[in-house]
Order: sequence, then structure tokens, then C-alpha cells
Amino acid sequence: MIVVASSNGRVGIQAAMDVLKAGGTAVSAVEAGIRLVEANPEDHSVGYNSYPNILGELELDASIMNGRSLESGAVGAMRGYLYAITVARQVMEKLPHVFLAGEGAERFAAEMGHERASDLVREEIMAFREERLKRDMPAEVFDNLAQRSDLYEWVKLATDPQRTYGTVNFLAKDSHGDICAGVSTSGWAWKYPGRLGDSPIIGAGNYADNRYGAAACTGMGEMAIRACTAHSVVFYLKMGMSVEEAGKRAMADLNDLGGRFISRMNLVVLDKDGNSGGFTSHQDGTYIYQTADMDTYVEPNRTYVNIPARWDQEK
Repeated sequence: MIVVASSNGRVGIQAAMDVLKAGGTAVSAVEAGIRLVEANPEDHSVGYNSYPNILGELELDASIMNGRSLESGAVGAMRGYLYAITVARQVMEKLPHVFLAGEGAERFAAEMGHERASDLVREEIMAFREERLKRDMPAEVFDNLAQRSDLYEWVKLATDPQRTYGTVNFLAKDSHGDICAGVSTSGWAWKYPGRLGDSPIIGAGNYADNRYGAAACTGMGEMAIRACTAHSVVFYLKMGMSVEEAGKRAMADLNDLGGRFISRMNLVVLDKDGNSGGFTSHQDGTYIYQTADMDTYVEPNRTYVNIPARWDQEK
């Protein structure tokens, strides 16, 4: 048994391992670990007290995939409900669908008995948003953002490429050999309303298949969507590559992306035999993992793969 997570999963990895040790499923372990990150007010990229969109609205995305059956569930641009990963799991288990977004996701969350919350972002985050956006726009523009017909232009100016990569990833393998991958995020800070990154998209932000392994991404989600990065990792495992080879290959594929916007990417990987790895396009990145015979997690360095960044510049 093993749990692998992005480094911000520290607050939840022990809970995930406790589920596995008690005989629980990989799906339940991933959900348990991610829920604690979603509730952590100190993590501004996932769940409660995270960076909102450009209008100051918090929109949450999450997905989960069962590697035994390849069943999946996801929610995107969900407002007013905290535990996006649980709603995503309920989509997987209660509906014939995979993905609900916006008002549909919110309606479903209410039907599942989730309590609606109106204060998911603290005042200091809203103050930081105002200070950050006013660096790039006059006060009169900021005060009337919701009424503007050129919001798309201000998003390009105000977006912070250093805040495009906040997400939590969890991968787990249980005592039955079943694998699960899960991802949750508040998305891109100051994003255009309704923007969806890779996190709720199966094959982009996460993928799990008992026969080969699992992978999950955090970074600039648009890149992972275009390259189907999580699925690519698992496909390379299917081809017989090691975790190290598969991760490096999927990261290197991102260098073939054209266009004006390329930023950071990070991966965590778990193969069917319980071997794990982490990969990053920036120096000094880490990930965490814990096996059943370990008292706590360890935090090794990720393998660095260079992806030259560019922002609003042609390749």
C-alpha cells in the first residue's frame, strides 16, 4: 500500500494512509487526503480561502478516477461548496455522467446534502486580490470589472504566471492492488470566470489504470489539456517504460507545444507495482509519499525536466 501526493498534501497524507491501513479503498484514501487540503486555510490553491477568479468569485474544480473500473467523476467551476473532491466522487458513483460544471455541479452538490457556504474566501485574500489587480488596472476599472465588456483584455494583464500551478494531487494503491488518482484546485488566480484547467479533465489532470499505473498534474493546466499529459504518462507505462522514463517523456512532450503561453508543470506518478516518482519543470521541486510500513511520509526531490517558459510571447 502506498500514497503519493504533491507536497501540499502533507496535511492529508496520514489520513489517506490510515484509510488504507484500515482496509479502505484507494478511492476512499484519495478522497480523505484531499478533503483535508481543501479545508486548509493556509493553502491558497485548493478549496477554502483560495485565490478567486478576476471578479472575486471562488470556483472549485476536482476529479477522481478509479483505476480498477476506469470510472471517473469531476466537477468544474463549482461555487459555494467546499469539498469538491467528494462531489466529484459522488458524480462518479451516483450518476451516469462523468463531469458536471457550474450551476449543474452546484445543484447536484445540494442534492447530495452538502452545506452551502457563502464565506469561502477570507478578507486577507480579497485584499490581496485588490492590491494585485490594481497593479495592472486603474481603480475605476477594478471597481467596475463585472460590468465591463472587455474583461478578457484585463485577464491577460492581471494574470500572474507564478500562480497558475496550485493544485493538490493524490495517488493511492490499496491492499487489493487497486489504484486511484484524485486532483482538486481553485484554479488559476484571477482567471476568467468559468475557466477550467486540467484538474477536472480526465486524461489531462489525472488518469489511473490498475493495469499500468496513475499520474496527476499540477501546473499550467492549459498545457496538460493540450498534451493529455496524465494519460500520456500512463500510456508510456503501458509501453513498458519505467516511472522515470515515462515521467520524463511526458514532460518532454510539453516542449513541443507552440503558442504564446507556457509556464510550469509538475507530475506525480505511481506504477502498478507501487513505484513512485515526481517530475517538475522548475528547480528544487519536491513531492511526498508514504507506504504502509512507514511512520510518516518522506519528501524526495522531483526529477527536473527543462521546459522553457514564455508569457505572451510566440515561440
